Amino acid sequence: MSSLTTGLKGRAELGVALLLGAAGVLVFVDANRLVTPYSQSDPVGPKTVPYIVAGLLVVCAVLLAINVFRGGQGEAEGGEDVDLTHPADWKTVLPLAGAFILNILLIDWAGWVISGTVLFWGCVLALGSRHYFRDGLISIALSLLTFYGFYLGLGIALPAGLLEGIL
Repeated sequence: MSSLTTGLKGRAELGVALLLGAAGVLVFVDANRLVTPYSQSDPVGPKTVPYIVAGLLVVCAVLLAINVFRGGQGEAEGGEDVDLTHPADWKTVLPLAGAFILNILLIDWAGWVISGTVLFWGCVLALGSRHYFRDGLISIALSLLTFYGFYLGLGIALPAGLLEGIL
């Protein structure tokens, strides 16, 4: 064994640090390619938050690597409230996955407000809520709030789809 592999033995956390650093670089590069035609003079635009997230990811990666090289180790799981002998709850997982897939399929054609409502309502139902009317109203409100929040707050137009001209 080389001295490098013996020096890294037992330091699997370095893989997490590498992953965090790579994610930070990827977010930075992706944010750098954002086109912001609506306002070049606005100091807080759509690039600000991704730059902050990228910086924090890289800082966390560096701090984690330093901690590992100083001898820090992650602790083994001490027994969560999860019984690993039980199978997955497919009655919850499959409807949740279905709500996400339906959102992906509907967003361009139907628009965010409709697909977001389907997403939010489908997730709530999959997780066990049985207040259909209330959950539907809250889902519509969340979809509208996020639609206008992105448009007015960030200047990012989500697809309106079937509601083009109404929203």
